[in-house]
Amino acid sequence: MLSEKLFEEASKLFPGGVNSPVRYYDPFPRFIKEGKGSRIFDVDNGRYIDYCLGFGPMILGHGDHDVVKAVQEQADKGFSFGAPGESEVRLAKIIREAVPSVEMMRFTNSGTEATMHAIRLARHFTGRNLIVKIEGGFHGSHDYALDSIPYNRARNTDQNITIEVPFNGVEALSDTFHRYGKKIAALILEPVMGNIGVVKPDPEFLRVSRKLTSESGSLLIFDEVITAFRFGYKGYQDMVGIKPDLTTMGKIIGGGLPIGLFGGREEIMKNVAPRGKLYQQGTFSGNPLAMISGIATLTRLKKMDYKKPTDYAERLSKEIAKIMDDEGINVTVNQAGTMFTIFFNHEPVVNYATAAGSDSGLFFRFFLEMLKNGIFVPKSQFEACFVSFAHGKEEYTDTLEAVRKSVSAIADTK
Repeated sequence: MLSEKLFEEASKLFPGGVNSPVRYYDPFPRFIKEGKGSRIFDVDNGRYIDYCLGFGPMILGHGDHDVVKAVQEQADKGFSFGAPGESEVRLAKIIREAVPSVEMMRFTNSGTEATMHAIRLARHFTGRNLIVKIEGGFHGSHDYALDSIPYNRARNTDQNITIEVPFNGVEALSDTFHRYGKKIAALILEPVMGNIGVVKPDPEFLRVSRKLTSESGSLLIFDEVITAFRFGYKGYQDMVGIKPDLTTMGKIIGGGLPIGLFGGREEIMKNVAPRGKLYQQGTFSGNPLAMISGIATLTRLKKMDYKKPTDYAERLSKEIAKIMDDEGINVTVNQAGTMFTIFFNHEPVVNYATAAGSDSGLFFRFFLEMLKNGIFVPKSQFEACFVSFAHGKEEYTDTLEAVRKSVSAIADTK
């Protein structure tokens, strides 16, 4: 297979043969050459219904006509200038109108950059050092955000400045702020967890998060890199009525091109250079191709009815759980909006500890069977599946048939 040959070459060029560890799997990853609508195609002409969707950003599906046309027109004008452009202003105004808590913002090139600078800004603004994060929460690949993520790697976080609490753990969060509140610069969390798989929040946990940070003078950072514009034409914060001090975004706001954003209250964001003393810069920040792609994507999304992909995800999740149950396989299928995760776990999954109890080996066998049957899902037990507006009746029917075949195969090898 050409994918196998390419992987052999790649292994001599990149650590593990990939440029991001989530792309690696045994015996070798499929090398993708094209995407169209709900499907992707590999270099060996394999055809797959895609539930990875670039790990979230392709909510319109691959190759949306309006987005492609807008990017092509911008490409003819230029790729990068190292100077401000009108498209930055246009996209920022669209985002601020949709998510009012983001009064002022700074574009970056990735979600990792966005969360890193949001944490730096919180420390600068408060004059404090401690950061509270959620156990298992992933906020990019920088040291202060890497602790306890569900991947096999060295622990990098400086334990003296990062404190972890379980998701939905109201008592643990309250105790942490009671003990350290005046030293805490910020609490950063995903309002819906997506990087241990999908886990919905307890509404009380989000309310307490806002209350405790306000009372202690700490900042509340909502990491909406995944959730912004995925549950509706807004942030998840606007759905639950909780206004964070800072927000990070990425993925959908660039329509599939590299992008990130951190923003929030103007009094906080004024501290960023050149207006303030917190230095942050990026040669490609506000890149015109990413800005135009984001404008085209959000313009389309504003007209879309999110009920269609949400209903799709809900119905699919219920049917998958039923198929598994009929085969005697223990699963918990968590679904939130257009996201879902199949946990090979008979217990409810409500935080990292319960997610970690899932059978990741069985999930990987399921992943490989699904790949054989023309379905591409993220290869890790601890990732979210995503549904796009391009998924319809044909994809739904074909997916369930693939699930039946895959479940039958793994049931025989359990």
